[in-house]
Amino acid sequence: MSWSRKCRVDLAKTRDNYLILSIESSCDDSSIAITQIKDKKIVFHQKISQEREHSSYGGVVPEIASRLHAEILPQILEHTKPYFKDLKAIAVTTEPGLNITLMEGLMMAKTLSFALEIPLISVNHLKGHLYSLFLEQEAIFPLGALLVSGGHTMLLEARSFNEINIIAQTIDDSFGESFDKVSKMLGLGYPGGPIVEFQAQKGNDRAFELPLPLKSRKDFAFSFSGLKNAVRLVIQKQEIQSKAFVEDICASFQRVAIEHLSKKTQIFFEKNSKSMDSWKYFGVIGGASANLVLRNEIQRICDYYGVTLLLAPLEYCSDNAAMIGRVALESYLRGEFGDFNLQVKPRVSSL
Repeated sequence: MSWSRKCRVDLAKTRDNYLILSIESSCDDSSIAITQIKDKKIVFHQKISQEREHSSYGGVVPEIASRLHAEILPQILEHTKPYFKDLKAIAVTTEPGLNITLMEGLMMAKTLSFALEIPLISVNHLKGHLYSLFLEQEAIFPLGALLVSGGHTMLLEARSFNEINIIAQTIDDSFGESFDKVSKMLGLGYPGGPIVEFQAQKGNDRAFELPLPLKSRKDFAFSFSGLKNAVRLVIQKQEIQSKAFVEDICASFQRVAIEHLSKKTQIFFEKNSKSMDSWKYFGVIGGASANLVLRNEIQRICDYYGVTLLLAPLEYCSDNAAMIGRVALESYLRGEFGDFNLQVKPRVSSL
């Protein structure tokens, strides 16, 4: 049994109850969703995070994550069985992510595809984040986007479903990863994003003069390793880490990290404003897009350039199967299916 690229599906002939089941297991969130093809409605969505299990390690341990996916995904799947009779496809994240956690989702997807005799749809996780802006609604193109997560930091330019270009990306640590590492250095726990943001709320963001990444370089890229190392040196010099010190170093780090993002993003906006084919919408996506300081800063830039800011609902900023299902719906309507030779791709190739 095999499926390949087929002709487009006629949406007018699609029944109201036809559904797509989607699976997300690219890192440490186990999630399954069911999306209605006709109207894009999310009829089922459940996500179980593994944050507590990884917290003591200060980051995700792939082997533990894989084992937990093997336990949790079947538990979630049990709740979806009443929908099986109306399923028309099984979608699954195949790239990018952790190899052994992606495999857990893919194995489940292949099993369901074979048992139910319905096609597979391969979904790029990063495209999923872009489509988290358009859950239960039509997508808007063209648009620019800033993707910030634990694994990626990118500026994207999207012209259509199949034309999404990576304009700039990090050359080392990601924005979200740098928050995790600062949190770990301070012994605050995992995930670091919300923890550092919370501590920073009461801190003096000018208490420590930290270096702005790539300040003297013309690279259109991001970098957070030098900033992270500067924070490490400040922490090492501090004999007693008082509450005020923790708040101040978190605030200072967050200020510089977001300033770095905003300066590069502003260059992106400036280039766009001079283009004959400019976009009027800009999205901030990925797990770290939940940072309210970052949201406010990007809103300021959007207002200056007369661009509309798009944001995913907070519950769908981090990894989830609903966004995978939204991409899968587009692939289904285009007749773009995979087969049983489908493999995972841990690294980013393209979108």
